[in-house]
Amino acid sequence: MSQSLKLIKEHASNPKLWLVIGIGVAGIVVLVETRRRTRRGKTHKQDFGAFVERFELLPFPQPPPPAAKQSLSALTFAINDTFDVKDYVTGFGNSTWKSTHKAAEKTAVVVTALLMSGATCVGKTVVDEFSFGISGENKYYGTPTHPQMPSCKLGGSSCGSAVAVAAGLVDFAVGTDTTGCVRIPASFCGIFGFRPSHGAVSTIGVLPNAQSLDTIGWFARDPSILHRVGHVLLQLNSVETKRSRHFIFADDLFQLSKIPTQNTIYVIGKAIENMSGYQAPKHLNLCQYIDSRAPSLRLHQQSTHQQNETSILKTLSSVMLSLQGYEFKTNHEEWVKSLKYKLGCGVSDHVIAAINTTYDNIKALYKVRTEMRGAFQSLLKDDGILVIPTVAGSQLKLNTKKGFSSEFHDRTFALSSIASVSGCCQGNAAFKERQWSKALSYYSEAIKLNGTNTTYYCNRAAAHLKLGCFQQAAEDCGKAILLDKKNVKAYLRRGTARESLLCYEEALEDFKHALVLEPQNKDASLAEKRLRKLMS
Repeated sequence: MSQSLKLIKEHASNPKLWLVIGIGVAGIVVLVETRRRTRRGKTHKQDFGAFVERFELLPFPQPPPPAAKQSLSALTFAINDTFDVKDYVTGFGNSTWKSTHKAAEKTAVVVTALLMSGATCVGKTVVDEFSFGISGENKYYGTPTHPQMPSCKLGGSSCGSAVAVAAGLVDFAVGTDTTGCVRIPASFCGIFGFRPSHGAVSTIGVLPNAQSLDTIGWFARDPSILHRVGHVLLQLNSVETKRSRHFIFADDLFQLSKIPTQNTIYVIGKAIENMSGYQAPKHLNLCQYIDSRAPSLRLHQQSTHQQNETSILKTLSSVMLSLQGYEFKTNHEEWVKSLKYKLGCGVSDHVIAAINTTYDNIKALYKVRTEMRGAFQSLLKDDGILVIPTVAGSQLKLNTKKGFSSEFHDRTFALSSIASVSGCCQGNAAFKERQWSKALSYYSEAIKLNGTNTTYYCNRAAAHLKLGCFQQAAEDCGKAILLDKKNVKAYLRRGTARESLLCYEEALEDFKHALVLEPQNKDASLAEKRLRKLMS
């Protein structure tokens, strides 16, 4: 894979092209930027303003010889200001938040995994306020400077992480992606960005913006490092099985781009010819496909009186932003309303709108999300690679109102919403390798041999959830609970399945039961709060 990425990067002449790749082995979306980098511009700040806080978290001890070194040994990384680090306060891009919260008691799961693999963490980076925004600006900690083009916007919200990598301050960096927050700054900074499928990487110890859209993403200048970090966070086997892929070009989406597409598609075509098991790429009108597979989106489109192909993406981005607003409100309304202060430029409108909006149609929005995930699972299966642009044009200049224009947001969010709402692309190598269909088969065989093992039922339920088989997931969890009434995972998974089936009262009972067994369980607590709001 990395050889192909290098080939694309070396030969691309268009300034803004991304590949969106749904890979079955990892269940991920890979976003590969192909713009040529210019020489680094001068800056007044030694670290380009990328960091909020500098510290050093040393890696776990290396295994003694003759064992091989850990896969990320000698690499440095940074994390954005949404990740918990024990004894440090997570600032969420807002100084008032930081002053009203205590230091974290534990380090985020992702950070611990990277330290265990030999990497060294050197600090926290700037993020848009509350991870809410795509401008890459922050009035509290300062706006990081673009390493190559100091007069241009970075994109956000994980702007500091992108800058730290682009400037060569770290080997890789970790951020969060909700509505394009890794993809956009990676594109504008001329580096590689990677957005995993929703749920593929643990978000425990990460402050939520909108949990049904939030993912952990990472940046690197070197595709081989991007690949190594992915192996760690996605828990992949060290030995990969080569398999053929089928590429699908979303021709209609390239029409949204202001960049000429002819050379772009040619470069990708030449690059994929060298891949193992090459197949001629297919071409697709993605808007028509979505329209045929997501009837709830069509109903939402009719209610907003938008009736053309391009409006499908605008409607989808509207769904994404409504889900983000609703979940942000559920998570943080109490805190925002408890304090009176001025929010940052651009962010203020988003946060105030999220807090003040009444979300009457939330059930319909979640139904769109479910249909989109099924549609992309059907389209890409285990070997599909969807090629689309990630941003519609070049970077905007700093201090320009155009950065907050409706056209800029419409185009950017329309392209970002595809991966964000679909959670693209679930399904994939038995359980840890994320081959859910195989996992179903394996656990079904295991249950035949031992029908009283609660773990088998619980894990098969997890595979059902990933495949969108919510009724089967609920049934398996019920069997697991009959065998072990204290199985917290079974209650959480059944609650998730029931919520997806719109059985909110039953789902609430499951999450409440999980909290009785584990009062500090964050997933159960957030779910209970979300459902109470939904049912009120």
